[in-house]
Amino acid sequence: MNRRHFLLGSAAAATAMRPSMLASPNDTVRVACVGVRSQGREHLHRYGKMKNVEIAAICDIDDTVLNARLDEVEKMGRKRPAGYSDLRKLLEDNSIDAISIATPNHNHTMQVIWGCQAGKHVYVEKPCSHDMFEARQIVAAAKKYDRLVQHGTNSRSGAARDAVKHIRKGLIGDVYMARGLCFKWRDTIGHKPVEPVPPGVHYDLWLGPAPLHEFTRNRFHYNWHWFWDYGNGDLGNQGIHQIDVCRWGLGVTYPTKVSATGGHFMFDDDQETPNTLLVSYEFNEGGRKVMMEFEVRHWITNKEAGLAQDDSNCVGATFYGSKGYLAIDAEDFGKYHTYLGRKQEPGPSGDFMGDNWANFIAAVRSGKHSDLNAPIEEGAISTTLVHLANISYRVGRTLNFDAATYSCTGDEEANKMFRREYREPFVVRDTV
Repeated sequence: MNRRHFLLGSAAAATAMRPSMLASPNDTVRVACVGVRSQGREHLHRYGKMKNVEIAAICDIDDTVLNARLDEVEKMGRKRPAGYSDLRKLLEDNSIDAISIATPNHNHTMQVIWGCQAGKHVYVEKPCSHDMFEARQIVAAAKKYDRLVQHGTNSRSGAARDAVKHIRKGLIGDVYMARGLCFKWRDTIGHKPVEPVPPGVHYDLWLGPAPLHEFTRNRFHYNWHWFWDYGNGDLGNQGIHQIDVCRWGLGVTYPTKVSATGGHFMFDDDQETPNTLLVSYEFNEGGRKVMMEFEVRHWITNKEAGLAQDDSNCVGATFYGSKGYLAIDAEDFGKYHTYLGRKQEPGPSGDFMGDNWANFIAAVRSGKHSDLNAPIEEGAISTTLVHLANISYRVGRTLNFDAATYSCTGDEEANKMFRREYREPFVVRDTV
């Protein structure tokens, strides 16, 4: 592989350090969508509805998916984008203003850093990093190259914004705990044999930093979430949304103590990550102690705090205070209800489906970091809560986290799990 794709020259670096290349707020923003099979398809449709936004390019390592999405953009009545299988080649196009990433978790940080180095603003799906080390590097890269990076925690652009304002104003009193739920009907993935890489799939690019492993269907489309080499379990898949909302509402950053227990129950299959998990977080900032609970459940479940959207799923966040509680529904990115007093009388509620992608484009137009609803700095902190919980589960004990040193006190085994081994040449360097 050509080394120039990894170590950009002075011309690219100069481009990266420039402010927004848009001449005016009405200029067309040229966006490239990266990874478009599942959630990335939503990116395409969001940008495809926006005025003065052009989907200039699409990148996917599966030629079948790539060609289908190129056709879809044309069916929207838009110009057919350029197609790429290799993001590094796409980034050589200096006319592209921003990239929008929906690839598997293990590629997120590396691809964001490449985008920032190439002078692009970046929207990246959650979780923004695959491990603790990368959570720091992604923030450092956005700052170093002066790029706007939006995290795909969509709740921050929905009615949850109003819900958090109510919490800040004391509607439910002294808030001492938040509880996040990820109860989703997840069936077994079974066992899948090793087989040849399907035609048109650029498997080496898909693996990126991950260890080389023979191809199986379970380690590829979607089910990659359940393998440590690529995903972070349902805590990092769905749960990151609710963890972010919980932390946001509590007004805290890093926990001082994390304890997780659980397992992979009921099924005999290829899945590595737990399908049932109980996590407790303790926070102590400025003498204010609060806690967060999080629960992942994979099968039959009950309804809780009015959050169940149907007979199988119950996903959301609940805040408990001295004057009542507030529940935020995940399905609408922030529909919320409040219940006040000992009789739990209904209080203020809201229902607004925000648009995190439109907010990102607005920020690209303004060039102002402050206009981002879900800046990478916030997303990275919430993502570390996912990683700390998974590390606690994997080592089998409580972690005492020190934010000042960014380490688990007296726990060498846990600290070694902060940074994975990279497969050359797909390496995330230390940029802090």
